[in-house]
Formats: sequence, C-alpha cells, structure tokens
Amino acid sequence: MEFILLLLFCHVASPVTHSLKYFYTASSGVPNFPEYVVVGFVDEVQITHCDSNTKRNEPKQDWMNKVTADDPQYWETQTGIFMGGQQGSKVDIDTLKQRFNQTGGVHIVQLMYGCEWNNETGDINGNFQYGYDGEDLIAFDLKTQTWIAPTPQAVITKQRWDPNKANSAYRKNYLTKDCIDWLKKYLDYGKGTLQRTVLPSVSLLQKSPSSPVSCHATGFYPDKVMLFWMRDLEEVHDLMDQGEILPNHDGTFQTSVQLDVSSVKPEDWGKYECVFQLSGVKEDIVTKLDPAVIKTNNPGINTALVIGVVAGLLLLLAICIAGVFIWRRNNNGFRPANTSETSSTEVVSPN
Repeated sequence: MEFILLLLFCHVASPVTHSLKYFYTASSGVPNFPEYVVVGFVDEVQITHCDSNTKRNEPKQDWMNKVTADDPQYWETQTGIFMGGQQGSKVDIDTLKQRFNQTGGVHIVQLMYGCEWNNETGDINGNFQYGYDGEDLIAFDLKTQTWIAPTPQAVITKQRWDPNKANSAYRKNYLTKDCIDWLKKYLDYGKGTLQRTVLPSVSLLQKSPSSPVSCHATGFYPDKVMLFWMRDLEEVHDLMDQGEILPNHDGTFQTSVQLDVSSVKPEDWGKYECVFQLSGVKEDIVTKLDPAVIKTNNPGINTALVIGVVAGLLLLLAICIAGVFIWRRNNNGFRPANTSETSSTEVVSPN
C-alpha cells in the first residue's frame, strides 16, 4: 500500500534566488591539466568553458547559442575577455609564492565572482573572491566597497586596492547591474531548462532492520529544497542526519535524510513522516514511516514482519511479566519493585 501523500503544511516556501557565477583557475606544476581555465554557471548549471589549451570560449548548453542572435560576436568577445587574464595570473602565482616563501611545487590561484538575484523580493547580492592553494586570500565587500584580507600575505593587496575608489565603483556597478542584466538574459534563453520544476521520486531505504531509515529524494529540479523528518507535525532534530544535495547525470538532483529508528518504539513508527519541500511549489511530498514501503538490502527479511514479530514478542513479554507480578502479589505480596593579490593586473569582468 502506498503511503506517499501530497499535503499542504503551514510553511513559507523559500524565495527563488538565481545566480550567475564565473570561476577562473590558474595553476602551475599540475601535469596534464590546462594552466588556465574559466567556466561560467547559471543556477549551478555550467553554461561556458574556456581554457588555455583550446583558447576558445564555448557553450556548454545548447540554449546558450541563442545569445548570438543578439550579439553575433559574443563568443569571440568573451574569448578575448576570458583569455586576457592568463598572463596576469602567472605573475600572480609568482608574486604569491614569494609572499608565502615558496619555491616549486603545485600552486593554484582562483577567482570566483558573480551575482545573485531574488526574483520575488528583487534583492541583489554579489562578490569577487580570490583564493590561493585552496585557502581564502582576499574578497570584495559589496556593502562597504572595501577588501577583506583574512591572511597577512593579502594585506598589502588590500592596502593597494582600497584607495582605488574608481575600481571599487566599477565592481559594484558590474555586480549590481551588468551581471544582473546578463543573468536575466541567460535565464530567458534557458527558461525551458533553468526555470522548470521537476518533482522527485521519494523512497524509504534501510540496509537492515537495525539501520537508520533513509528518506531518499531523487530527480528533482531546481536544487533549492528542504528534506526533513517530522513527528506529530513537529520537525525532528536529534535523530536526523542530513545528507548533501548531489547532481544526477541528467541535470536533476538528489538528496537524503536519515532517521535513527533504534530508539523509536514500533507502535510510534506511524507518528513519523518524511517531508520534501521544493521552492516555488506549495504542496509538500509527505512519506509516512511505514515498514511496508521500506526498501531494504536484505530481500529475505520483511521489515514489516520483523516489526510485527518484535511487537508481538514485546506484548507476550508484557503478559508474562504481568502474570509473574500477579503471581507474586497473590502469593508473597506485591511491591512495586550535541586574492590573490591577485591580479596585480585588474581582472576585466565578462558578461
């Protein structure tokens, strides 16, 4: 019997926030890998790729080719912008190696920048953030239009960049206007893919009768979801283990949340349910914690039968204990017994 229901709960759906992000990666000493790579993402979906081997910016989604209808030179222009920072990135690596007292080895400079736009509230946010060898180096604070340097080696860059008010104003304008304008264009080009809503398939999984029960949702889009366990319409916190949201090969996503049932009494299982919420969708997908619908890795073991047997044994044990207490009472009396300085050269932001 299927116990997956569509119910409406009193909750506020998360606003829909869209994003446009670019990632620059410059490296030295990494074999069989391009020294310079630039990739672009809209709503975590890759839209472009450019590297020092191909020396060309190329679309990663078919709908991105629509951009040439408005700008026939788009791809050539973007290639020039993306590749324009390659030489500067080599200087950055050499400079940072000196600052960190390093010589050879593998070293990586990264730049991540982009913007976010909430299509319900109109709220806008954005950032430029640099990293070196996997650690934060320096970041642009959009509100104060100053740079944050979490490491001593980046302080000299902050001291050079903070006084440059024109550059700070340019970055703010890009993040709050140009980037948002392009984000909206890309969302329109790819609306059939990016703005679709796909509900998931939800299953209850359990390795063995003593293992946690995993509520697994897969095939949903977008990735702005909440998945959690509830008991008597109240969210369970102490028995849950939240999993990450992971991509599927078809562009959809999957996630899971586990419930430790070792301390849940068999007669209380019916009080628990797994709730899936997808941003923009008012109805929740609710899956009752029912042994009859749990999929297990032990095909020879029927979870419902195990629960029934346990409940039966507990009842039998209770009857036996009661009988012993009555016998004792009748015979003996009853007693309740827890940036890179990055670019010394300025990075020119692409669209």
